[in-house]
Amino acid sequence: MIRVCDSPIAPEAELAAFRAALPNAGAIASFIGCVRDDGQTQALTLSHYPGFTETVIAGFVEQVSERWNLLGTLILHRVGKMSLGEPIVLVATASAHRREAFEACDYLMDRLKCDAPFWKQETVAGETRWIEPHPQDHSDLNRWSS
Repeated sequence: MIRVCDSPIAPEAELAAFRAALPNAGAIASFIGCVRDDGQTQALTLSHYPGFTETVIAGFVEQVSERWNLLGTLILHRVGKMSLGEPIVLVATASAHRREAFEACDYLMDRLKCDAPFWKQETVAGETRWIEPHPQDHSDLNRWSS
């Protein structure tokens, strides 16, 4: 399941439902990304093109399915203005064994961070500025091509 939403995400409830829907899964790996309080950031705002963003993310899920034997995937991503501590993204993968679940979840997060069509702005000291992935994010993604 892929969902881009402008309302808050309840990761624990979403994970519980994901797990309940996959009783044969031997492993579920998940990642929850939140707006971090770095002492400067006041808010984070994400925008996207509805329909297009979901199609691109569906392509990531298709690639994951070709590489790892998964029983299910879940990607929930927020858009709109978010406050400190709010969940931005939830990625979960289910498989028979842990290694596939871990690797697929990690790969999906790397793809989302670098390649998903979201436009990100952070508010610092009352001023808004665009932000891009960091060099480490691209390095993390590049390791999957070897």
